[in-house]
Amino acid sequence: MASEGENSAAFVAATDYPLHIVTAGTSEDVGGCLAGFVTQCSIDPVRFVVCISTANRTFEVAQRSAGLAVHLLGSDQADLASLFGEESGDWTNKFDRVEWTPGATGAPRLVECAAWVEGPTVESVGVGDHHAFVIEVTHGGAGPHRGRFMQSDAHDLEAGHPAQS
Repeated sequence: MASEGENSAAFVAATDYPLHIVTAGTSEDVGGCLAGFVTQCSIDPVRFVVCISTANRTFEVAQRSAGLAVHLLGSDQADLASLFGEESGDWTNKFDRVEWTPGATGAPRLVECAAWVEGPTVESVGVGDHHAFVIEVTHGGAGPHRGRFMQSDAHDLEAGHPAQS
């Protein structure tokens, strides 16, 4: 009989979901990371829960920012997923390598994506080795890329930081 850990590992391995780039910004700093734990959590008002690893520099920026921007990656955006997933703002200025504009909350809005939403953080809570930020969507739109970059497409990416701090 399989252990509880083996059972949960099998479930996680069988699950596939889209990857997003989450960005945060203040007047002094910007941050962004690749995130797999993003989902809509309310219809009216439209809200998303976004989980960011506490080991990630983006977590520090998100704690100080008014809100977040969430970017759905197109199926052709492996290079962007690599930049935001394998590099860290601790040693790389990712935003020097991409085209972006400041969003309404101060979070950088990436020009190259499949779609994006942005909004103020209305709640946040620690949830283990990640922190959950709930944003209320106030802005959003489509980008020029199509499809979705999925977790299964990122099998060869190595995280810039381990999940735990």
